[in-house]
Amino acid sequence: MVRGGPRLDHGRRTELGQSFQDGGRHYQRVRPGYPAESARWLVPAGAHDALDVGAGTGKFTALLLAMGLNVTAVDPSADMLAQLKAHCPAATAAPGTAEATGLPDAAFDVVTVAQAWHWCDPLAASTELARVLRPHGTLGLVWNQLDTSIPWVHRLSRIMHAGDVYRPGHKPVVGPEFHGLEGHVTHWQDRVTTGDLMELTKSRSYYLRAGEATRAKVLANLDWYLHEHLAHAPGQELDLPYLTLAWRATKS
Repeated sequence: MVRGGPRLDHGRRTELGQSFQDGGRHYQRVRPGYPAESARWLVPAGAHDALDVGAGTGKFTALLLAMGLNVTAVDPSADMLAQLKAHCPAATAAPGTAEATGLPDAAFDVVTVAQAWHWCDPLAASTELARVLRPHGTLGLVWNQLDTSIPWVHRLSRIMHAGDVYRPGHKPVVGPEFHGLEGHVTHWQDRVTTGDLMELTKSRSYYLRAGEATRAKVLANLDWYLHEHLAHAPGQELDLPYLTLAWRATKS
C-alpha cells in the first residue's frame, strides 16, 4: 500500500537512516503526529504492554500512552530519545533497533513501528520483534503520507522529494513469523503554515543528506510554489491532507 521511500539496499538504508541521528528538537516541532483512530485500530483489545520501535521523538508513543498502555520506546538516536523522554516521561526509553531491541523474550502484547519500517531490514526485524512479542501478539506498522491524490499536494510532494506514493495493492514485507496482515487507511488534515511546510521539508531524509546547492534549490522551488504559484501569503495557514496507512499482523 505504500512505498514509504525508495527501494533501498542495506548500505543506502543505513546511510539515509543516519540522517535522523541529530535534529530531534526540530523533528519534534515540525513533523505531524498520528490520528488516534490508527492507534485504536492497531492495538488489540486487552493489550497491556506495548513496545514502540524506531520511536523517534515519541509521536506515536504518546498515543499508546494515552490508551493506558505500559510503553517501552526504543530508537538508535540518543538525540531523538532525549526529546521522547521530555515529551513522554511515562514511557521507558532505551537505545535499540528493530533488528536488535535488547529486550526480553515475550515481554509485549503489541509492537508498533511508526514511520520507520522502511529503514529496517524487514526479515531480521520480524524475527526480533516476534521474539519480544507474547504468543499471538500484534505487530503494527504505520506511515503518514501526504495525500497525493490531490493534485496540488502531489506537486508539493515532488518538490519536497517526499517519496509519498500510495499504491493500494502493495503491502509491506513482514517475515514468516507473522500472519494475517491487513491494512487500514485514515484520511485527515494537519493545520500548518507555509513556513511550517518549509521546515517540514528540512526534516526529510533527502534534504538532510543533500548538499548546500541542492538544499537551496529545493527551498527556492518550494517558496515559489507556495507563495507565487499557489498565491499563499507568507505564514498563511492551510490544511495539509494526509493519509495514515496502518497494517497489523499476528505472531504465528
